[in-house]
Amino acid sequence: MAEPNLLIDWDGPVARVTLNRPQQLNALNAALAAELHDFFSGLVRDRSTRVVILQAAGRSFCCGLDLKEQLVQPVHGDAEAALALQHSIRNIILAMRRCPQPIIGIVQGAASGGGLALALACDIRLMTPDARMNAAFIKVGLTGCDVGVSYFLNRMVGASVAAELILTGRFIDATRAVGLGLVSRVDTLQQLHEEARALASDMLATSPLGLRLTKDGLNHAIDGASLEAVIALEDRQQVLCTQTPQFVEAVSAFVEKRVPNYVQKI
Repeated sequence: MAEPNLLIDWDGPVARVTLNRPQQLNALNAALAAELHDFFSGLVRDRSTRVVILQAAGRSFCCGLDLKEQLVQPVHGDAEAALALQHSIRNIILAMRRCPQPIIGIVQGAASGGGLALALACDIRLMTPDARMNAAFIKVGLTGCDVGVSYFLNRMVGASVAAELILTGRFIDATRAVGLGLVSRVDTLQQLHEEARALASDMLATSPLGLRLTKDGLNHAIDGASLEAVIALEDRQQVLCTQTPQFVEAVSAFVEKRVPNYVQKI
């Protein structure tokens, strides 16, 4: 019986999602892409899952699109088929950004092309010392701007570095990535798994609504038209939070120096 392409394990409200095609360096084939999209798009309606940890089996995070599989079903000369293939990957990235749960990504080995896009769509990225990431699209006859990578890199590392990486397809290593703020921490894979658990634990200590709206606010702040527009959104979210029992419990727990006990409707 074939191994599943995607493994999903729940530890209470934390979903640990594992890309599980290690022999193919977790390349994105049609089945894996569909399962990733179904999982992340389903999170919009899932209030029991509060944090997601995205990781990969084997020595690499994700080497991008499975070109060997796609060459069996070529899209050259068929614009509709090419667009459908394009949407199958880009829709994962959109679903990751739209879901209200923070996503912690653990990157080892290579994160290339679509694999880079998956890493950039995470809210927090952790990276092993041997890991490398690149916008590989331009290496295979495409533009370097694909599935959101040009959007994320321009905002995360600035226009000059983004242009360097996208125009050349060069790899960025862990040392440079953490120096640029592209990743939060570089450490051994075991230590990164522990850090991911610790981050998830800290997030779970916050109110459920507050956590969801914080991710929403951060994403909108990236595209905010002005400081005033971002602050107006923050104002509305803060007022919304004050109207919930979670806010009352959080304040009571803070004053009483105890752990809050949040109850939310599922």
